[in-house]
Amino acid sequence: MSGPPVRDRAALVELSAEFGRRFATGAAARDLERRMPFEEISELARSGLLAARVPAAYGGPEVSMGEFARIVVNLSKGDPNIAQSAAATFPNVEKIRIYGSEAQKRRYFGLLLDGRRLNGNAAAERGGTRIGDMATRIVSDGGGYRLDGRKYYTTGSLFAEFTLVTALLEGGRAAAVVPVDRAGVTVVDDWDGMGQRTTASGTMIFENVRLDEGEVMPIPDYGRRRTYEGAFAQLLHSALDTGIALAALEDAVAYGRTHARPLPEAGVGRAVEDPYVQYTVGEMAVLAHGAEALVGRAAAVLDEAVRLFHRDGAADRPLGEASVAVAEAKFAASEASVRVSEMLYRIGGASATSRALNLDRHWRNARTHTTHDPVAYKAKAIGNFYLTGALPPINTKI
Repeated sequence: MSGPPVRDRAALVELSAEFGRRFATGAAARDLERRMPFEEISELARSGLLAARVPAAYGGPEVSMGEFARIVVNLSKGDPNIAQSAAATFPNVEKIRIYGSEAQKRRYFGLLLDGRRLNGNAAAERGGTRIGDMATRIVSDGGGYRLDGRKYYTTGSLFAEFTLVTALLEGGRAAAVVPVDRAGVTVVDDWDGMGQRTTASGTMIFENVRLDEGEVMPIPDYGRRRTYEGAFAQLLHSALDTGIALAALEDAVAYGRTHARPLPEAGVGRAVEDPYVQYTVGEMAVLAHGAEALVGRAAAVLDEAVRLFHRDGAADRPLGEASVAVAEAKFAASEASVRVSEMLYRIGGASATSRALNLDRHWRNARTHTTHDPVAYKAKAIGNFYLTGALPPINTKI
C-alpha cells in the first residue's frame, strides 16, 4: 500500500482491516520460518496508521479509544506478532502526551506524522526480586545525561528507529526517547518464546549512551498520581488477545467447512451438520465476541476518563473505574484467546495438527502473550471494586 499518510479516523480503521487481511495470508509462514516483519512495520508507519493517536492539537488524527482498539484488533487478527511489534508506538505516544514538554511533543509527534518508527519499547528488566524492579539509570552529565542499563522484552525495538526507555533518574523515574542507532545502544535478537516468535522481544543494552536534555522526560509523582497509562496499555493487550481469538475462530470455521470429516456416530454427511461441532463453534464465537464487546465497552469508559484527565489534570475516580472496565476486558480476552485457540482442534481433529497448517500458532501466540499480565489479580481487583468500591492500586498491571 502506498500513497500519502492517512489522517481520516474512519479511513484509518478501514486501513487497519485491509492490513490485517493482507498480513493474515503470510502469518503462518512467517511464524514457521521466524521471518521478521521489517517491511510490514515500515509500511504501517508510512501509511499513517501508527500516528493514529497523535493529538489533533499537533496535527494528528487522535482516534478515539474505541477506534484505537478496533485498529489493534484488526491488525492482531491478521498477525498478532506484527500488531504487538508495531503497537508499542501507541503507549509511547501517550507517555509523551502526559510527560513531554511542548518541544518534545512537537518533535516526536511530528516524526510520527512523517512516518518515522517510534515503536521501540524498553521498560522491563529481568533482574530484581520482583517484577517491575529497575536498575537502568539516567544520570546528569555536564550539559546532558548518560544512560546505562539492560532491558528485556523490548518488543518492536529491532524494527524501530527510536525506542522509549524507562529508567531511574535522581531519586525518581523518567522516560527517554533514544535513537536505536545511537552509540552505546545494542539490540540483541535473543527472544526465544514459543509464541509471538517474530516480535523480536529480546534484549536492549545501553552502555554510556549520551542523551540531550530534549530526549529525557521526568515522570513526577510516580506511584502517587493516577494516570491512564496502565489502563491504556491493558486495553492494547486486550485488543491483541481478542484479535488472536477471532483469528482462531475464523480458521476453525474455515476448517470445519472445507476439511473436517464427521464421525460415524454423528449420523450426518458433513462435519458442519454435526451437533457437537456446531456447539463447539458456537461456544468459541461466544467467547471471542464476548471479549470483543468488553473491549469496546472498556474503550468507551476509558475515552471519557482520558478526556477528563487532559481537561482537569487529574481524574482519580474515573480513571480507576476505567481501569476496572479494562481489567474485565483483559480477563475475558485472555480467557478467550487461550480457550478458542485450543478448541480449534475439537473441530479439526488429528489432521488439523499438521505442521504445514501451523494452526497451533494461535494457541502459542495466545499463551505467550497472555503471560504478560496477572489476570488473577485483575479478577481480585474487579471483585474488590464491586464489593467495596475500592479502586485498583496506582501503577500496577491491573
